[in-house]
Amino acid sequence: MRGGMPAESRKERKGEIMKKKEAKKIMSGAHAVAEAVRLCRPDVIPMYPITPQTKISETIAEMSADGSLDAEIIRVESEQSAISACVGASAMGVRTYTATASQGIALMHEILFIASGLRLPIVMGVANRSLSAPINIWNDQQDSVSQRDAGWIQLYVENAQEAFDTHVQTFKIAEETRLPTMVCLDGYLISHTYEPVNILDASSVSRFLPRYKPKVSLNPSNPIAMGTLATPEHFMEFKKQQQEAMENATGVIKRVNREYASVSERSYGNGLIETTNLDGKEHAIITMGSVAGTARSMLEKEGIGMIRVKAMRPFPKEDIIKACQNIRSVGVLEKDVSLGSEGSLYTEVRSALYNTGSKPKVLGFIAGLGGKDITLDDMKNIMKKIKSEKENVSWV
Repeated sequence: MRGGMPAESRKERKGEIMKKKEAKKIMSGAHAVAEAVRLCRPDVIPMYPITPQTKISETIAEMSADGSLDAEIIRVESEQSAISACVGASAMGVRTYTATASQGIALMHEILFIASGLRLPIVMGVANRSLSAPINIWNDQQDSVSQRDAGWIQLYVENAQEAFDTHVQTFKIAEETRLPTMVCLDGYLISHTYEPVNILDASSVSRFLPRYKPKVSLNPSNPIAMGTLATPEHFMEFKKQQQEAMENATGVIKRVNREYASVSERSYGNGLIETTNLDGKEHAIITMGSVAGTARSMLEKEGIGMIRVKAMRPFPKEDIIKACQNIRSVGVLEKDVSLGSEGSLYTEVRSALYNTGSKPKVLGFIAGLGGKDITLDDMKNIMKKIKSEKENVSWV
């Protein structure tokens, strides 16, 4: 006993408290995202609908209409207008959110660099969808991966529960690092799939995520300038500060992941990567997003481990090196391609592991483009090739 209460009673009491703090509901990933946004209390939400993100916009609009969300919803004329409105609102010192997908994030490209260069903690949900042409509305991750150099933190989730949890964490991460952050969830596979989701209560989220108090903002009573001209002797210093902020974000993401676990009893690896079935294994698959669930179902049977990359930016180089220190070969499975080269995640992983002591063989697998199904048979063949240790890049 401790403090007059048996261990069993303490455990039961903790379970009762968690039940009060959370409510499990069956909902789509898009609805889970909207619930997280509502609980995080953004002040301004500029939105423009695009498949498969539209359900996020619609649900947030419904919450605003029924009074459960107190925010200024701006119905803009394009995705570029949405992110531009976020820049203006965030510069004034208020919490902002938007969401997009595919051609929408491509249209935002110019302003994404402005948001990060101004160090504005905008949060954006991305319901990943392929880029045209040819026209395709199904899932791959080319849209967000193509923006990996824009100076945004990028976090990829596996399911609706993680989409909810990561959105709550992301507002805190963005505001502490002063870096805009996107949460990437696979279109349809997560955004439109219904599954049980534990929703934290408002008081728990409020304690975890206090009201936003910006260190710097546009204020007539304390005039400052943002985004002014930077001549060559100064411009590079701004970029170096962004780089240092991104490097420092790795520690912030890990700490926020731990803090959130103390509130929700859920965490996702160390916040940057999540490993499964890796102990004692000589081979591993590296991937990100919902396809990790397909791989997870076969790990034990195939005798292979998995490293799920949650943060594409900042890229968790040191964490991947550590996870692969006893691995002979890894296969990088991804839903994107850098045309004229190879998969972007494959390039990052191979670069990280180059000249390390373990020197694992690195194989690349490009799959699922335009929503092409990655079947269990595909996964079995991928794992077989990983164990062959023959380095190459394959299209599945």
